[in-house]
Amino acid sequence: MSPTPIPAVTLLPSAPGGETLSIAEILGRGALAIASYAALGVILLIIGFYVIDMAIPGKLSRLIKEDRNPNATLLACSGLAALGLIVAASIWSSGGALHEGLLATLVFGLVGIAVQTVAMIAFDKVAGVSVRELVKEPDLQPGARLLAVTHLAIGLITAVAVV
Repeated sequence: MSPTPIPAVTLLPSAPGGETLSIAEILGRGALAIASYAALGVILLIIGFYVIDMAIPGKLSRLIKEDRNPNATLLACSGLAALGLIVAASIWSSGGALHEGLLATLVFGLVGIAVQTVAMIAFDKVAGVSVRELVKEPDLQPGARLLAVTHLAIGLITAVAVV
């Protein structure tokens, strides 16, 4: 007794007209989506960097590259990592809808930048942890660690809210 052949099932998605897409078309669309999200992510990270730069005295890139300021470096790293979490969650929640996903990623990324900025101002006013004073110190300060964790927590909270 020979086995009964199983009918072939196509695993390739269909285009809106119902025709099956080729593997080249699938890969091309995927590559375009990756490039689009990556470009938007880089733009949001640059915006985030400059918002952090505006919140501190001096030029952030100089403080990091030339002065090797650990407080400025930690705050910039944590802010950008938090923003990366938000962007990644926005992409994850897009469900494959490229245009809507890019728009949502842009909006949620800008909201994340705004929330982090408000948090820095709030910590300055409420807890007395001033970013401006922290970056004047040559040694890593406990307040910089606190703000860095706050950045990451806000990024994670925002990312989970997106999903």
